[in-house]
Amino acid sequence: MSAASPDALRDQARTLHERLSAADGEHPADIGYSLAVTRGALGHRASVTGRDREEQLAGLAALAAGESAAGVLTAEPRAPGKTVFVFPGQGSQWAGMGLKLLAESAVFREEFEAVERALLPHLDWSPGGVLRGEPGQPSLERVDVVQPLLFAVMVSLAGLWRASGVEPAAVVGHSQGEIAAAYVAGALSLEDAARIVASRSLVLTRLVGRGGMVSVAAGEQRVAGLLAPWEGRLSVAAVNGPASVIVSGDGEALDELLAVCAGADLRARRVQVDYASHSAHVDEVRADVVGGLAGIAPRAARIAFWSTVTGARLDTAELTPEYWFRNLREPVRLADTVRALAGRGHHTFLEISPHPVLGLGLSGTLDDCVADGAGAVLGTLRRDEGDRSRFLRSLAEAHVRGVRVDWERAYAGGPYRTVELPTYAFQHRSYWFAHHAPHGTVAAPAVADGPFWSAVADPDASALAGLLGVAEDAPLTAVLPAPS
Repeated sequence: MSAASPDALRDQARTLHERLSAADGEHPADIGYSLAVTRGALGHRASVTGRDREEQLAGLAALAAGESAAGVLTAEPRAPGKTVFVFPGQGSQWAGMGLKLLAESAVFREEFEAVERALLPHLDWSPGGVLRGEPGQPSLERVDVVQPLLFAVMVSLAGLWRASGVEPAAVVGHSQGEIAAAYVAGALSLEDAARIVASRSLVLTRLVGRGGMVSVAAGEQRVAGLLAPWEGRLSVAAVNGPASVIVSGDGEALDELLAVCAGADLRARRVQVDYASHSAHVDEVRADVVGGLAGIAPRAARIAFWSTVTGARLDTAELTPEYWFRNLREPVRLADTVRALAGRGHHTFLEISPHPVLGLGLSGTLDDCVADGAGAVLGTLRRDEGDRSRFLRSLAEAHVRGVRVDWERAYAGGPYRTVELPTYAFQHRSYWFAHHAPHGTVAAPAVADGPFWSAVADPDASALAGLLGVAEDAPLTAVLPAPS
């Protein structure tokens, strides 16, 4: 729902609460659908999500009272700028991610099945089988399993957003996420993208058990200074934000770095991987990466592709096998890329993943370079919340923050109908003129008033000329009949 002011928004919630309370036999989803597709979006917006009438009534009551509550979102959207789809690397996965959407969303299911068909020639396991936990399928912990499966889920989630009318002006990927970004941008065929993610993840199995990564809550310059004692053994793997840096390299050196950080009262933690991508460890597999991707055919993108290898917009003809080696070897320059995008009017960053993992870095970067808090960082699903209702909540949050959503398409597939809604909660004000009786004696009319109006009524031009002190031949005769 929306209104022109916060007071009107609360009153809207109050009238809707009354309407929903009295809606005998009327499905709450029909009211939600009617609000979404028949009402305009004004400056102050809110959404109330709930799995049943009781949850929705509780949310409306909280909104009407100006209180916060689960499932209630409010915002006064600033100009949202252009929207960017952000595809993360590893870390957003969880067992069963996307499984409910496979059952509940035809769009998600069709996208996932198309990606699965493209992946199967390169795998000895089934992406759908892993999601469903079928016997004999490999563990999600394996790098050559989790990366192709994340690719399939992220591409399918992007399809779900686009089917709801949310189109990106640009795409960005973090490490392996660049493969999904390139496909969604139209720079790679699905077959080539599937081949890249399968080949890349298989090559990484050669590095498993020989290294790792650490996340440090500090800026790039400070972290680079800390790494001096381990030159050649540790390196900056990713700069995600002004105080979010990933370090990659030898396991023992990482343990020593963690001890140094603890002594300096600097927050640092291990990332749950046992290989060191974006470090010197990757140099030994260069021939395998480049040779394994011979024959891929990058093409012109339909959507702007911004590279986190270069930190700038990239001509997608450059997405060659050599580029994909650089994607695995060089630091991920996410913060630089976001800063450059924000400088060109991209202020809404939508993470396409089963769980948001880049929010801290994205928000920190936007806070530094977008004025008045106009930047927005949004997610898609959350760990253990992978159903359609979770996606609809994310869609509602995007709408509240000013992103254009095609609600007719978002509600497609359900037997919804429009119902009568309460009229707008106008904030009435009285503008009646307040009459006050005059104090004292009212002045009598001037003596000349009587003869003047008699001369006008007659009409007597000669008498009127005398009263006005003008010549008798003044052009008065033509206007005298006018008052009659």
